Amino acid sequence: MKKIKTYENKNILILGLGKSGFSVAKLLLKLGAKLTLNDKKDLSNDDRTAELGKLGVRVISGYHPVEIFDEEKFDYLVKNPGIPYENPMVEKAEKLDIPVITEPEIALNVSEAPYVCVTGSNGKTTTVMLTQRIMDHNLSKNGGHAYAVGNIGVPISEVVEKATSKDLLVVEMSSFQLLGVTDIKPKVAAIVDIYNNVHLDYHKTFDNYVEAKLRITQSQDQDDYFIANFDQKNILEKELDKTKAKVQTFSETDKTADYFIGDEYLESKDDHHIMKISDIKIPGIHNQQNCLVAIAISKLMGADDSDIQYALSTFTGATHRLQYVMTYNDRKIYNDSKSTNIEAATVAIPSFKEPEVLIAGGLDRGFMFDSLVPLFKKHVKSIVLYGETKYLLADAARKAGIKDIVIVNTLQEAVPRAYELSEAGDVILFSPACASWDQFNTFEERGDFFVKFIKELKTK
Repeated sequence: MKKIKTYENKNILILGLGKSGFSVAKLLLKLGAKLTLNDKKDLSNDDRTAELGKLGVRVISGYHPVEIFDEEKFDYLVKNPGIPYENPMVEKAEKLDIPVITEPEIALNVSEAPYVCVTGSNGKTTTVMLTQRIMDHNLSKNGGHAYAVGNIGVPISEVVEKATSKDLLVVEMSSFQLLGVTDIKPKVAAIVDIYNNVHLDYHKTFDNYVEAKLRITQSQDQDDYFIANFDQKNILEKELDKTKAKVQTFSETDKTADYFIGDEYLESKDDHHIMKISDIKIPGIHNQQNCLVAIAISKLMGADDSDIQYALSTFTGATHRLQYVMTYNDRKIYNDSKSTNIEAATVAIPSFKEPEVLIAGGLDRGFMFDSLVPLFKKHVKSIVLYGETKYLLADAARKAGIKDIVIVNTLQEAVPRAYELSEAGDVILFSPACASWDQFNTFEERGDFFVKFIKELKTK
């Protein structure tokens, strides 16, 4: 870890505990900072805050003490990425011209290991996991390791102390995190895709959302690389205008891109066959696209075809992201709880050739589901719907001509009904197309319960 002086003797307010707040607090203490941590939740019985208190961190919980800014001067506010900028503590800090940053800003600036960054509306976690596996296979030949960190669930601050110059950090960056960085400079940055109607409750407008994503490349220069989606022309134009890095592209169909999906192989434009598509374990053309991004990053970081072929032929999917659960009575069952928006379901539903029994539903964000009608018509034989959006989704299913439309209240009720509607040879797909917050705290919790309910089928 680099011993930088940026935060030495600085008075820093950390807003929000969570995984990243806890780990960045410990990192900042080692960098010589004086810390105050604030969380609106009551942390009086939290073991992590007790540990931080013993290390000298002042903890204020249960409310936001906006008046603290009038009592003392802070040099930085480190914000949990999920906390909106309308939070009164953030608004006060910005009014006082106190820099508001997020954990990646600090952690990446002390990393001895080189790093690459990946963002996107959908597919970024799978892309990060694929890249990590490819690069870990490559770096292990010389005693190095690749670490998957960031929005994937492992704070960067937890890893930077042990990662050396022999290693590589593969960083998943959310739009929330990217809003709080000013000078990260990845050797390779990639944007898998950008879709509308994603996190607009946070960013307010699509343009704001795009601008947040583009921050991934804002500090790159001509010695760095930027990986762009050749098929999203409107976004590509903005990316090319923003980046100073050398650009490489990927495409599902266009053979003029640097990397593309061929008839039998994942290929590059020099007619090089990199990986046989039939050897890739994860289903769906969108996952082939994720593989292309991972290949582009890994090639630039020194991996060869053997590293790529090994990783892509053994990876069976990220948890909750079109994750294969089991085959039960000749039904293949998949958990796609990360399908928190319509666009994610749009790429999941066409991933199978077999007839599908679909389970969907969740938080009502005010969207209609008519864009799913053609996919329902082509791929879905029966559908089970639950949650706040069940009637809206049922309307789309009726428009698609689906005969078996079952409406229930909960996911627990939906699972056995989906099994009853299925036949040998079918796929049972849980791809909600909605956020989880009507019935679950997170999409991970929702997916874990889905897997639990599936396993309960075998006991009945």
